Amino acid sequence: MQIFDAAKAPIRWEERNVTAIKGPGGRWMIPPDAKESMDRSKIGLKGPLKTPIAAGHPSMNLLLRKTFDLYANVRPCVSIEGYKTPYTDVDLVTIRENTEGEYSGIEHVIVDGVVQSIKLITENASRRIAEYAFEYARNNQRSSVTAVHKANIMRMSDGLFLRKCREVA
Repeated sequence: MQIFDAAKAPIRWEERNVTAIKGPGGRWMIPPDAKESMDRSKIGLKGPLKTPIAAGHPSMNLLLRKTFDLYANVRPCVSIEGYKTPYTDVDLVTIRENTEGEYSGIEHVIVDGVVQSIKLITENASRRIAEYAFEYARNNQRSSVTAVHKANIMRMSDGLFLRKCREVA
């Protein structure tokens, strides 16, 4: 916040605690005042959030993603002149579906020592992230979009994702 203050940015800050609480039916949720603040302002500035590894604690990042439907994780990666790195002239953007796949957060213990994580993929989410990626490419003068998948092994889940990407292309 000091950076914004130093820049004399006309921002009225509303600090909210986003520590998950149990809502109706025992489901974890963002506190209502924090959700209302972000719904109203359409902005949330967050730092790193740590999720306890102990059972019964939700991932705060996943809860925020699902609560606000933050489906597109956009990560630009650009070389910075003057910094020595193994690669030069890097200029790429990774766009990842943020609420499904391995990020659906569906896990359970089958028996002691054996757990299962479900990779949930839907047509709608696959189409939506593909549309987002192509729109991003058009709006930012990007010449290509590459769909990263493992459809050769995960024929149904990644196959569905790949089909939707091809349809959007």
